[in-house]
Amino acid sequence: MTDTQRHKIEIAKDGFTTVDDVYSDKEIEHILSMIDQADNNKRTFRKSTELFAIRQLLKEIPEITNSVFNDSLKNVVSQIFGDNYFVVKSIYFDKPETSNWYVSYHQDLTISVDKKVELENFGPWTTKQGQYAVQPPIDVIENIYTIRIHLDDTDENNGALRVIPRSHLKKIYRPENIDWDTETETACNVKRGGIMIMKPLILHSSSRTTNNRKRRVIHIEFSNQELPTELKWSERMNFK
Repeated sequence: MTDTQRHKIEIAKDGFTTVDDVYSDKEIEHILSMIDQADNNKRTFRKSTELFAIRQLLKEIPEITNSVFNDSLKNVVSQIFGDNYFVVKSIYFDKPETSNWYVSYHQDLTISVDKKVELENFGPWTTKQGQYAVQPPIDVIENIYTIRIHLDDTDENNGALRVIPRSHLKKIYRPENIDWDTETETACNVKRGGIMIMKPLILHSSSRTTNNRKRRVIHIEFSNQELPTELKWSERMNFK
């Protein structure tokens, strides 16, 4: 079995997989330097003592795109997802060393779009920092892959994701309905320069930081599905 086959099987079966050594230390440092030099006064930048985040990262810092989509990442996307996938969302998360920020178990049920329109089976709607988000029909969510690029070594002590394997197979799975007599959780430890690939419907959470180490991640979502003509993906981008 090849690595690609193994990753495909793990994603289909468990809802996630990890790939090591997608980026070198030099590539990571270059990405971080471009983020550090960006103008953080824009409305898509959110900064507090517990979190620094940049929504629409690839739009706000377009010069970072070529560095993020190095040959290794493009090969991963092509081999595991297919050749017709494109970017639909990008976010940078920085959980500082002293962060007590905790995210409880949830599924990623919304997509980012260009405007709010009334469409059957699209809703509810939310708006964050001027960005429209909506819960689409379940088949749209099932078609998405998420890649989390780890810019630091990450384990359960500095906010590595905890997931419930196979929960993505249960469609909408409310956290209050988790049956801990039958479910187990797994911490997704990832080394700096590695990536985690996950399906948005997998139940996932993030613990508080306890070891005084940063956890910086670039979150990118991919789809190969077009939306109804009335709507557009707000960050649709071909990266090849």
